[in-house]
Amino acid sequence: MTWITDGAVAMLLGGGFGAGVCLLLVLVPRIGAPSLSRRIAPYIREVTDPAGTTAWPLIPDAPRAGATSWSVLAARAAGGIVRAIGSSETLATRLAQAGRPVDPVAFRATQLAWGVGGVAAGAVLVAALAMAGAFAGPSLLLPLLSGAAGVLACDAILTARARARAARIADELPTVLEFLALCLAAGEGILDSLRRVGALGSGELTAELRAALLDVGTGSSLPDALTAMSRRLRVPALSRAVEHIVAALDRGAPLAQALQSQAADAREEAKRALIETAGRKEILMLLPLVFGLLPLSVLFAVFPGVFMLRLGAG
Repeated sequence: MTWITDGAVAMLLGGGFGAGVCLLLVLVPRIGAPSLSRRIAPYIREVTDPAGTTAWPLIPDAPRAGATSWSVLAARAAGGIVRAIGSSETLATRLAQAGRPVDPVAFRATQLAWGVGGVAAGAVLVAALAMAGAFAGPSLLLPLLSGAAGVLACDAILTARARARAARIADELPTVLEFLALCLAAGEGILDSLRRVGALGSGELTAELRAALLDVGTGSSLPDALTAMSRRLRVPALSRAVEHIVAALDRGAPLAQALQSQAADAREEAKRALIETAGRKEILMLLPLVFGLLPLSVLFAVFPGVFMLRLGAG
């Protein structure tokens, strides 16, 4: 299999040379220079958001005129993938829950990059197997499998981050609602109370509230901004709380009492979720006991007797 070894060496050398050329091309000012939107974003942020508390960038990076960078090519390829498979609303929800820009094209570009990296890793592994003399026909499937694994891993990481951040938002909701109720009971308005919570808080929910306040500052009404936030995140407890707040604003009901009741309901729901989780984990907690401690206990009880019987038989 000399030709296989020669091909593997040629592929490694060619891949290394191509990677070096790509790294050199990134240093070219026309390709590696920051975009116009990234250069002017700090100055625009000082106008619309002096505290710099925006949840995500206000202006997405737009392709530069005449630019031929790899990011532009990846964005075009990802756009074609999105147009082929369709822009899923579930993907946009997961991106919002994970705190990333709601841009399916950018995520597909990242997913495409993970797939290409997986294919490259599989190709390097095949070349290493060929150089070691352990090449076989099924080894050719390694690049495809590693590429698919990279795509699935990127999606799985996004799902895990979305679930973790949604859980943190649900955990922070009772505290935020109680703080809002305290501010309202002290005589502040709902908008001032939200601004105070956004200025003093440091969690995920307060970051979303700051983004909603930015929408209010740019012309949206407070009910519309809060409703858009709840629809974007799709956290059940937050959606119920926003619905009650919007209904209280429309009907002129006392907000302090409504927020306190919502905070109590959120805490009760968190307790029920914790009890349900404990019930599900109870079976898993028995696995180390049944398959770990119990066999060791039986072994320690039986082995001395078996050993003494063998000594007596001898």
